[in-house]
Amino acid sequence: MKSLCVTALAAFLAGVTNAGANEAPFLKSLAGQWAGGGMMKRTTSSSPINLDCSFQSKSNGEALSMTGICRGMIVLSREVSAQLTAAGNQYAGRYIGPSGGVSALSGGRSGDAINLAVRWSKLINGDRTANMTIQRVGDNSIRIRTVDRDPESGRQVVTSEINLRRQ
Repeated sequence: MKSLCVTALAAFLAGVTNAGANEAPFLKSLAGQWAGGGMMKRTTSSSPINLDCSFQSKSNGEALSMTGICRGMIVLSREVSAQLTAAGNQYAGRYIGPSGGVSALSGGRSGDAINLAVRWSKLINGDRTANMTIQRVGDNSIRIRTVDRDPESGRQVVTSEINLRRQ
């Protein structure tokens, strides 16, 4: 009887650990043409710059790539991109932001949000770390938000937020 319980528990735990293993359907829901706007801050203490953005997002199995362009202050135009790969419910990849440096991404998915730790390619706001969330908001919207620590106060500050709608 004891071995039957152990076998049943092992089968249950195997099902639990594999429950989030196939990220392909979620990543496919993020694929498409997206456009919208938001804001970014050059530093945690600077005034926000309003942005208009457009992105092309592609999924291929357990991989997602997003490439786009964001424009602000009429003359500012920057290409941005992210590539993510899922292994089970864990994600890793890279992000190329407005400064052009390649930053590392790692994290996992919780519900409709991929929560990522960012390792900047250079010092930003006094360190090399921040957090990024890519969140599906309903069937036709995505929110991309970056939060960084203010070096003066230690508080968490939203340094960018882009709200996109499927085109």
